[in-house]
Amino acid sequence: MLGYALRRLLLALPLLLGITFVSFTVIHLAPGEPAEIQTGDLSIQSDAQARQLLREMYDLDKPLHVQYGKWLARLGRLDFGKSFSPDGRPVLQKIGERLPVTLLLNIIEMLIIVALAVPIGVLSATRQYSLFDKVTTVFVFVGFATPDFWLALLLMILFGVQLGWLPISGLRSLNWEYLSFWRQQWDFLGHLALPILVATFGGLAGFSRYMRQSMLEVVRQDYIQSARAKGLAEPIVIGKHALRNALLPIVTILGLSLPGLIGGSVIVESIFAIPGMGQLMVQAVFERDYPVIMGNLVIVSTLTLVANLVADVTYSFVDPRIRVGARRGRR
Repeated sequence: MLGYALRRLLLALPLLLGITFVSFTVIHLAPGEPAEIQTGDLSIQSDAQARQLLREMYDLDKPLHVQYGKWLARLGRLDFGKSFSPDGRPVLQKIGERLPVTLLLNIIEMLIIVALAVPIGVLSATRQYSLFDKVTTVFVFVGFATPDFWLALLLMILFGVQLGWLPISGLRSLNWEYLSFWRQQWDFLGHLALPILVATFGGLAGFSRYMRQSMLEVVRQDYIQSARAKGLAEPIVIGKHALRNALLPIVTILGLSLPGLIGGSVIVESIFAIPGMGQLMVQAVFERDYPVIMGNLVIVSTLTLVANLVADVTYSFVDPRIRVGARRGRR
């Protein structure tokens, strides 16, 4: 298993290199440059002079392959460069400030989704065509069909404007510094309530449907029927024999969801004005902040490749048949 993981990591390096090259090229081919955006309000003569100075400072006057080579050399030293925004701060510093908020938001969201989706999917599969299964099916269709931004606006109007129960933007109230410790924690949780609810709604619908379909396929297998024929109790058949094998697709989806923990939820963070990675990415795209965009893309791409490897390795712990197959292959 260790040799397999090492081979996958080595093969991932040229793939990551190709991803960064394509991303770097596409970003620079997009219309507009940071120099044009930052000098848009100046006079024509001053605009041209300032634009040329900015292009030289950002190395935008050099050929694309030279820019990519310099960026790649910095990346080899784990240096993502400095932002093109007026503050000129290092990219890693800006990402480090936004990362904890995004991680907290997405980890809570993922824990809620998994904790609810697995039992909902199992109950729907074991009680197929029951009232519970029909209700959850309707919920799934509604969850898939409801856009996040539309649901967010409805919840903001209902709970934030009309009822006044929950805040609708940011992570802290204006008087946060003057609140007691426990009031500060309650205020922070109140700001997270609506974003987590919106982000969880669609994800819960999808995960529960995947779990239901996977469980339906497993309970129809011959070894499940044999376990029932032996007289085993139904909770043991479902919980011990069926559930482990039914979790394989969920493991894959959870592995592929790992980059989202870092990349952030762009729509949710933008609507609720949450200073996370998603909002940072949107701002960087509008400002043509190439170093910040590439920094985000490298992190997300790396996590995607690692997530695929983690999912494959996790299979062997969830399904013993994979470990047996691996040992036979070595023989």
